[in-house]
Amino acid sequence: MNVKTKRTLLWTVAIIVVAVIGYAIYYFTAVFNQIDGLQKTGAASPFKNVQPTNVAATQPPVWEGTEPVNILLMGVDSRSADDGEIPRSDTMLVASLDPVKKTIHLFSILRDTYIPISGYGENRINSAITHGPNTAMKTVSDLLGIPIQYYVYTDFQGFIKLVDAVGGIDFDVEKDMHYTSAADKHEYDIDLKAGMQHLDGKTALQYVRFRHDAMSDFSRTERQRAFLTAVGEKMKSTTSIMNLPTILEQVNPYIDTNLSTDDLWKLASVAYDSKMNGSDQLPPDDLLAEKKVGGADVIGIKSSEELQKYVQDALNKSTVEPTPVSTGSTKSTTGTDSSSSSSANPERTGSSSSSSSTSNSSSSSVQ
Repeated sequence: MNVKTKRTLLWTVAIIVVAVIGYAIYYFTAVFNQIDGLQKTGAASPFKNVQPTNVAATQPPVWEGTEPVNILLMGVDSRSADDGEIPRSDTMLVASLDPVKKTIHLFSILRDTYIPISGYGENRINSAITHGPNTAMKTVSDLLGIPIQYYVYTDFQGFIKLVDAVGGIDFDVEKDMHYTSAADKHEYDIDLKAGMQHLDGKTALQYVRFRHDAMSDFSRTERQRAFLTAVGEKMKSTTSIMNLPTILEQVNPYIDTNLSTDDLWKLASVAYDSKMNGSDQLPPDDLLAEKKVGGADVIGIKSSEELQKYVQDALNKSTVEPTPVSTGSTKSTTGTDSSSSSSANPERTGSSSSSSSTSNSSSSSVQ
């Protein structure tokens, strides 16, 4: 190799190194700026019109790398809400991250669960967010018996943007799903066919919102957990990681959270190295109680103590089990009472008559 060739090679290597460093600086700066903008304040906050309450949120722990962290995820449909109005949460999930076990557990809460709303008497749990995120976190914390340190609040447009930004999700839709509403000018229509297919943001929203079947919100919450697991796996892919600045830019306007930039970096590193430990519906079937309030059907809880024990048992599970890609059971995917899931037989079996009756009545109740 002559001197000229060596110089050319050195210059080529130098240019590549400079380009890599330049991209790394751009990447982390862009990600940092987008993450920093997720926490909305002042006029940008969706809760700017919420009256102050005496409910104090649980303070996020000083991160030691060993503290389990519980995050309340809330999705709302603000398409028909008045300006500044906080709609009831259409979806409520709790993601529990354990950095020691390197596990993630998902709990989805049935939105018609009728419980005390911290500081506001009894109501459906999906009304808690209308009083602000502190009230929602405290209410869910009291119900589950675990501290809720963080919240993430998003409009369904943010969900659509997220799925589109990661390139859509290949997913096995377990059955035909069809729903039309002339009253809503067909804006909320659902039309999905059974089978493996590529879901973009709009069709994915149809899938996770569908509840017009015998099991109503029971089967819907399981579908949501399964689909969010698939989104999480897609986010871990190399392509999605490289596109993270663009993904965050797309969803940023639709998300509010109390997670600081530093919190997000730390939790993201834990989540990336963690595996799904399972997912559960709350309240579980055997703790459901039929209840009527003002002539409307709601979901009661037979024993708050047993519900909190159920949550602890799920979190203390040490064996990481695979989460099914498609949904077929509305029971826990982690406990011994779980029913099997199969794309060939996606319908739920073995549910109690009480659960079935409650679910049917819940499907007709208003938010």
